[in-house]
Amino acid sequence: MEQREKKIDEVNATIEVDMKLVGATAIEDKLQDEVKDTIEFIRAAGIKLWVLTGDKIETAVNIAYSTGLLDNSVKRHHLQGENIMMISTELNIAKQ
Repeated sequence: MEQREKKIDEVNATIEVDMKLVGATAIEDKLQDEVKDTIEFIRAAGIKLWVLTGDKIETAVNIAYSTGLLDNSVKRHHLQGENIMMISTELNIAKQ
């Protein structure tokens, strides 16, 4: 289907009108016990860690912070691309 996202947005704009929020819920995936300790052990061993995800970037970043994999001292790069060439280019830029 051509312009699928645009068409979905157009339909949503006509359907989602004058709505009132009645309730909300949230689900948190619990990490396994000792994940943070394990990451600290790996880091102390001098092993470099990377986060690769097919999930939303925000989810991956939140999990990385909660496990201690990321903190404010860690340099972060978000690489996104539609093909290997785009990702490779972004990776080369991030290495600099």
